[in-house]
Amino acid sequence: MEGRDNNGFIGDSSPSIAGQFRWNTPNGVHPQNAHGVALTDVELAGGKTVHRTVSPDNAPPNVSSIPTPVNGDRDQWGKGIEFLMSCIAMSVGLGNVWRFPFVALENGGGAFVIPYIIVLLLVGKPVYYMEMIIGQFSSRGSVKVYDMAPIMRGVGYGQLFSVSTLITYYSSLMALIARYMIDSFMNPLPWARCRSEWLPNCVDSEAKMMPLQVNESSLHNVTAGIQTLTGSTVSSSSELYFTKVVLKELDGIDDGIGLPDLRLTLFLVLSWSLVLLTLIKGVKSSGKASYFLALFPYVVMTVLLIRACTLPGAVDGIVYFLKPQWDKIYDPKVWYAAVTQCFFSLSICFGNIIMYSSYNKFRHNVYRDATIVTSIDTFTSLLAGCTIFGILGHLAHVTGKTDVGNVVKSDAGLAFISYPEAIAKFEVLPQAFSVLFFLMLFVLGIGSNVAMTSCVMTVIKDQFPRVRNWQAASIIAICGVLLGSIYVTPGGQYILKLVDYYGASSIALVLAIAELIAIGWVYGVDRLCKDTEFMLGHRPNIYWRICWRWITPLLMFVILIYNLVTLEPLMYKQYVYPTIAYDIGWCIFAFGLLQLPIWGIYAVYKQDGKTLNEKIRNALKPTPAWGPLDPATHYEYKKFIDED
Repeated sequence: MEGRDNNGFIGDSSPSIAGQFRWNTPNGVHPQNAHGVALTDVELAGGKTVHRTVSPDNAPPNVSSIPTPVNGDRDQWGKGIEFLMSCIAMSVGLGNVWRFPFVALENGGGAFVIPYIIVLLLVGKPVYYMEMIIGQFSSRGSVKVYDMAPIMRGVGYGQLFSVSTLITYYSSLMALIARYMIDSFMNPLPWARCRSEWLPNCVDSEAKMMPLQVNESSLHNVTAGIQTLTGSTVSSSSELYFTKVVLKELDGIDDGIGLPDLRLTLFLVLSWSLVLLTLIKGVKSSGKASYFLALFPYVVMTVLLIRACTLPGAVDGIVYFLKPQWDKIYDPKVWYAAVTQCFFSLSICFGNIIMYSSYNKFRHNVYRDATIVTSIDTFTSLLAGCTIFGILGHLAHVTGKTDVGNVVKSDAGLAFISYPEAIAKFEVLPQAFSVLFFLMLFVLGIGSNVAMTSCVMTVIKDQFPRVRNWQAASIIAICGVLLGSIYVTPGGQYILKLVDYYGASSIALVLAIAELIAIGWVYGVDRLCKDTEFMLGHRPNIYWRICWRWITPLLMFVILIYNLVTLEPLMYKQYVYPTIAYDIGWCIFAFGLLQLPIWGIYAVYKQDGKTLNEKIRNALKPTPAWGPLDPATHYEYKKFIDED
């Protein structure tokens, strides 16, 4: 419902909230209601009495004297629903479809859902809501938003670096998915049968039962692709197709990573071209694309779920997925897995949510949207789990197994080895289901990549307002193709795991804790609640305040300590990287974290003050320009803060 339909305010098309503040005073004229009568301060404050500092007959001070933030003509979502759809497309991604089901399986099945939901309530929802508030309130991207606490600006730059490293390899995954999607049109599926050069150490993935010479005790390991039989490794045709045909993977990178594969490079260019077309007009074009990016995967997932439930043995797989293993709930590893899954699934503390919400209208109801997105994300994970394990239950049925958990591998090759192998055993239209499955993954990946690329674009445009959307998007896309070509080489997967571990996963928790400290402690929960009251018309309740101040930061800190204590050397398929690779990895890690002290020192240096202590205190305070982007709203906000 539009604002004018709800409470009589004309000219504001953002969804209104009962009792919200309406402080805008354009052109120095006191706001009027729908009948042309000047509104009182009580009406302006949604029923709250406000003591006036100037006469109602006098215009407020000239708003041009107020420190005005840059980007006064900042883009906005065409409709509030576009913001919601974009958040869904961003948060609901590959992790929900191929990571969540097996994380749940390895950590107690249905019992994992309990700590996951608890973590969602104590970490996921509070951080998601907090980032939406701070982004919408300030209309700033993930770096400029730290005008609220300049000394913490390094958090934004660190997250920018982390997201930049992530998008360099994310599109390479899209290239792999696109390759499989195109290959799925072939009859038979190219990974369904062994090629002559792979024999005798290969088993057809389309085979319903294993050959007689392979005994029953070796059955599950053959399907998993790790079976030693008479001294030789027996692998499924789907695994050999992925490693030898698609990746042309090397046994190690001691002698280099090789040259980019031409076909994968073309698919990489295709992936970035689609991202570029989606972002060519900024949020105006990405908002329109969000309808398809958010909704289409659910259409495919519903089709796959219906088909999975009709397969023999599917019910056994779904029951296996949902059946709780209660002894696992006391294992700290399960809670660690729940936090990391929730953290990365929702994309919190990467700057993406702050960026998307910064394009909202000032009064948009982000509380509603945060609740919807976090709930849909959890529902999608459970839906995907039922779909995938329905298919795996059928796979166990046709191979004569009783343990669904040992049917497939649950590592990074899950989407490109295990699922294709399961689809190859379909008796009816395996090509159709393969195309649908990989098309769904591709759309999910594009939605997430659009969000991450938008985050980088927003930082560029905040820093250089004259840069156009298509220029920023084109520069990022060209760099993405050049850097992404590293990951489509025969040694690309080794580099991908190295960069992901040191450049994204490892520093993400540290930067997340730093963000929570910056907003909850340096800027302050009380100030955040005042901002929310001014923007939405109500103060967050005690649940949000306790989570923001205490529970969420402490949980994240415990997870960080646990991660450091259980830290193990990084390996890829039991391959130990050369020393120089680890050195490069730690340099990437250090560069990301060094943004914190570098920008903190710079902020202190730039502050006014005669002594170091005075400079530090000023660096901990918001800048004069901090607040709503609109000058008149900015003035009323300053008055609201001073009078509170």
